[in-house]
Amino acid sequence: MQRKHFIATLAGLALATTLPLANAQDTKPLEWVVGYAAGGGSDIVARTIAESMSATLGRPIIINNKPGAGTNIAAEYAARNKDYGNLMFSADFATLAANPFLFSKLSYNAEKDFQPVGLLVRFPMFLVVSNSVPAKNLKEFMAWAKGQADGVNWASAGPGSPHHLVGELFREQSGLKLTHVPYRGAAPAIQDVIGGQVSAMWIDSATVYPFLAGNKVRAIGVASPQRVTTMPDVPTISEQGLQGFEGFAWQGLVVPTGAPADVVANFSKALQTALADTRTKARLQALGVEPMPGTAAQMGGFARTEREKWGRVITKVGVKLD
Repeated sequence: MQRKHFIATLAGLALATTLPLANAQDTKPLEWVVGYAAGGGSDIVARTIAESMSATLGRPIIINNKPGAGTNIAAEYAARNKDYGNLMFSADFATLAANPFLFSKLSYNAEKDFQPVGLLVRFPMFLVVSNSVPAKNLKEFMAWAKGQADGVNWASAGPGSPHHLVGELFREQSGLKLTHVPYRGAAPAIQDVIGGQVSAMWIDSATVYPFLAGNKVRAIGVASPQRVTTMPDVPTISEQGLQGFEGFAWQGLVVPTGAPADVVANFSKALQTALADTRTKARLQALGVEPMPGTAAQMGGFARTEREKWGRVITKVGVKLD
């Protein structure tokens, strides 16, 4: 009896020592990879949502910024990481929809290397014009543009950017004579629109809000499915006659392919909780971005549709970034 009691005691001690180790693993910091620099819009979005997700998951979330090459550096890092359950990645418009067509060779496969967790946010795209342009809506802008013998110059944040690709789609669907003027970023581009050196620009909501509030530029319309909550007076491009026209930058949350189903489900549930949180939604809208709730399955379908849509535009325009 004493021998049996001794063995049972040892077994109990062994169990007692393994439980704290399991709990320690559960509370290991969760790495969230972001393909942009700290302090930018994408970084702030991740940190805002991570705060809520961390509370739901019961573990800290550490943001790991890996900027460069249009998110390709971060994407390669995330795709090769097999520490399942301990890494997430902000995959966006560039990563999953545009880069497979903009780059001849990628070190990751946008379709095969990631499992979707859920959609995050979208950055509405506004068509804005210099105050010297005598147009206040899409109809007036199109009439004015058709009257310009040499066409109209429009700026973007750079070749292959969402700003550029939305502009190319607009040029195609509007039938206007528009000449693309690429810049190295949205900030210098909007300054030349303000100064009148360039007549128009497609620009994301997070960047343009201060300039619209200060009446430095005029918004013609927004390329979102519906009007933006924080700018309700700006009509959509679609409702002004170019029906079905949509284009916006967006982000989703993914994990490396191979992650267990329960891991994906837990992350997805925490994400949906975060995006439904009133405080989180308000903080995101204050940044000029819109929460874009979507399950893992919905994100997978959305990414495929976006890849087809923008792949066609990129191929037709012939833009390459390598």
